[in-house]
Amino acid sequence: MSVDAELLVWRHPRPIDAAGRCIGRTDLRVDPRRARRLADRIAATARREHLPREIWTSPLARCADVGRLLARRHRFVHRVDPRLAELDFGAWDGLPWSAISPAEVARWEADFAHAAPGGGESLAALAARVRDFLRDRATLRRAGTVLVVGHAGWIQAASLEPGNLPRAKQWPAAIPYGRSVRLRLAPEGR
Repeated sequence: MSVDAELLVWRHPRPIDAAGRCIGRTDLRVDPRRARRLADRIAATARREHLPREIWTSPLARCADVGRLLARRHRFVHRVDPRLAELDFGAWDGLPWSAISPAEVARWEADFAHAAPGGGESLAALAARVRDFLRDRATLRRAGTVLVVGHAGWIQAASLEPGNLPRAKQWPAAIPYGRSVRLRLAPEGR
């Protein structure tokens, strides 16, 4: 009997000064105490479940800081992959949602999968990036668990069936900051 590979991904801690803002590639910091608590929780999970001491993170500080703490405090191997970055909201990134034209948001929602909000990245492009990372991890790790610290949009895209991008109102809810989800990895990308 073969054991499938899985992805165990935690959402980064709550960023400082993110409330009410469109945050994708904007590189906000997190409270160091929250980053340390998440790193300690990930290390405890890895110890308890006998998981590899290797963590993959986005290059953005709100994820990478946790990976650096795991490397320094718990002797994990920290790997950074740009494919783990959050959706690029282009000109919208970092703005208060109230400063973004409702008409522009409506245009994005009307073609949710293919329109690029703020001229940034479409959800279809994000999903392709997610599938590429998942396919690589599944191919290289035939069984076992891949540990990741990632972003809400990335996690939501990873939870979708390949090729099944929903409408705006069907987009899955974000998992809370610092929480984790397990996803099965398959060589075809999920």
